[in-house]
Amino acid sequence: MEKNPGVFIRVKNLYYSYEVEITRDQMGVAFYREKATGDARYALSGIDLEIREGEYIAIIGANGSGKSTLLRHFNALLTPTYGDVWVEGFNTRDQSHLRDIRSRVGMVFQNPDSQIITTTVEEEVAFGPENLGIPQEELKARVEWALEETGISALKQRLCHRLSGGEKQLLAIASVLAMKPRCVLLDEATSMLDPASKRRFLNIVGRLHSGGITIIAATHNMEEAASASRVIVLSEGCKMLDGDPATVFSREKDLKALGIRMPPSVQIARLIAGEVGGFPQTTLSLVELLRAIESFARMRGRF
Repeated sequence: MEKNPGVFIRVKNLYYSYEVEITRDQMGVAFYREKATGDARYALSGIDLEIREGEYIAIIGANGSGKSTLLRHFNALLTPTYGDVWVEGFNTRDQSHLRDIRSRVGMVFQNPDSQIITTTVEEEVAFGPENLGIPQEELKARVEWALEETGISALKQRLCHRLSGGEKQLLAIASVLAMKPRCVLLDEATSMLDPASKRRFLNIVGRLHSGGITIIAATHNMEEAASASRVIVLSEGCKMLDGDPATVFSREKDLKALGIRMPPSVQIARLIAGEVGGFPQTTLSLVELLRAIESFARMRGRF
């Protein structure tokens, strides 16, 4: 195991291609070769990254930039073509530690139907920890806690296929929480939700982060990205920007060149600043924008 104090996930020189296959020689030694389809094209290229426990990270980029591919390396759904990924010191290449990694890192997918496999809500939430061999008393407590935490206790006897889209997504995160992970991955997890369900889901995510769980979200929603504590920008499999939201979203020209829109609140603030000198140009949420307008109006005596 390779551990760095305070670092939960470490990525070193990560390359990944869907066109490269891993084979083994007669001695069982792994080596890599290009498939017969032609030259390998890398979905991820030379990614170096450290994620500390308790961070809230948003990964953004245009379609095909590598967001979901990178996310899937954090719980060993994918393993590197070249390079390495460690989760709390466990190398994701080491098949003997898959259980250790996946008990620490849970994932919520864009479409909850792709991860719901049992009949009822209660069975679905119990499925993961039950397969870990959790004793019945603790299993029951975990299920009740996860249902309560996501606000779906009243649905525990409901058939999964009769849930709404928003309820299924809450079930997906409850199922992950029952595993007691230290990190939750969100792969465009709000993209199919209506506004009310999205707010409810993100409130739960915020509460989990406040409780110390590491959150890593791949998203196209710039408002969601702006609420994170750190934003990573990918383009064609490469890491282009990495910093706090205010710093990243101050790079308007760079983001525009990468096909990334600014958060709506930032766009509005810059429109106002273009008409009224001295108005702050980076407000990362609607609440910040309204406060800035109120404060600016009071200073100008126009409130």
